[in-house]
Amino acid sequence: MSNQDSRPAFQRILLKLSGEALMGDDESGIDTGILARIAGEILELRQLGVEVGLVIGGGNLFRGAGLAKAGMDRVTADHMGMLATVMNSLAMQDTLERVGVFTRVMSAIRINQVCEDYIRRRAVRHLEKGRVVIFAAGTGNPYFTTDTAAALRAAEIQAQVILKATKVDGVYDRDPAKDAGAKMFKKISYTEALAKNLKVMDAAAISLCRENEIPIRVFNIARKGNIKAVISGKSVGTIVGG
Repeated sequence: MSNQDSRPAFQRILLKLSGEALMGDDESGIDTGILARIAGEILELRQLGVEVGLVIGGGNLFRGAGLAKAGMDRVTADHMGMLATVMNSLAMQDTLERVGVFTRVMSAIRINQVCEDYIRRRAVRHLEKGRVVIFAAGTGNPYFTTDTAAALRAAEIQAQVILKATKVDGVYDRDPAKDAGAKMFKKISYTEALAKNLKVMDAAAISLCRENEIPIRVFNIARKGNIKAVISGKSVGTIVGG
């Protein structure tokens, strides 16, 4: 393979992981083996020269929306969910740094003793210096999901693509876990994803990506090597855009 062929398809990406992706086969919590595997794949991206921003959900530890439905004040519940994302971010930072990847956690809410405040220009500078930047605590506001936070941060750092890691191979017309005849899309537009309510990301996130022309690549994080395959320009999963 020539040097030109081995160049990554993207120079700067935003990787969005759900909290559930860190659970493995457990019902909650963090599987350190999963953390180590994902960290190893991110290390491969850095070795290719790819600048990596990362947003991790908190659903493996706490679901604010669930408690809000049960009667808890929504703002309080969402703030608790933001703290869960900080915990996941710190766990990922520790794992990445143990494999030699310089990492910064930047929080949308102020927790100066454990991570930096999110400042866009500083985040971009970290990326330019080759550090992985993990954006924690969502947008810092209640009522917004970590999907929306991922779209917002991707726009702010001018990421070329959002890699949306899931437990299925891509975007389907129906839930593949419930319907064996579900069809996977190779490509779908933002407008179609919204109109069909396909749950790629929430509506605010998809709309923000559409406005800023940021494609979303949805793929299966459980398949080892998928992240690098996407970065190499291979047709993995579903592309949402256009």
